[in-house]
Amino acid sequence: MPVSPLLRGLRATLAFGILLPACSSPADYTPKPKGYNRIDLPAASYQLLAPGRPYSFEYSRQAKVLRDSSYLAQPNWINIYYPRLKANVQITYVPLRQDPKLLNKLLEDARKLTAKHQIKASAIDESVIKTPGGMRVAIFELSGEVPSQFQFYTTDSTHHFFRGALYFRTATANDSLAPVIDYVKKDVVHMLNTLKFR
Repeated sequence: MPVSPLLRGLRATLAFGILLPACSSPADYTPKPKGYNRIDLPAASYQLLAPGRPYSFEYSRQAKVLRDSSYLAQPNWINIYYPRLKANVQITYVPLRQDPKLLNKLLEDARKLTAKHQIKASAIDESVIKTPGGMRVAIFELSGEVPSQFQFYTTDSTHHFFRGALYFRTATANDSLAPVIDYVKKDVVHMLNTLKFR
């Protein structure tokens, strides 16, 4: 069927109109800012750890307490697991029984475990906080693409040694996780401020 000159002209105009925007100057391109997934974090609320351990503290209602099932686990090692956030705070506890050699070994181990992250860490900030109960807690905040962004330990030097480390079970980059890391860190600080040894 022959195509009329009017229809041919209309087709040419449409083709030109479609191709014209594709030929715009590269100088007109504006890069979009980097975007992150929206993370809605619940308001902080806490509950008391069930009795039966040589320590007690308040932990987030968003978390579950799980027994540490690793082959190295000792009694009273637990995980504070946030299912929705895929975050895990590993808690280890060792009774000292007034053994200064054991205390020195545990202090050295805690520092070594933090130092293992130096390869990937862009910074490791160490600080000491004093809790309302009078305990001193060493805190290590790690920056960069490290598997553990927050670690801590505290001890009364004679009977109790309590250590923890925050991990995420996700491949998401730490800069994207920043709001979640800050959220869980606040929960950990609350836990430490309410920590009591029995």
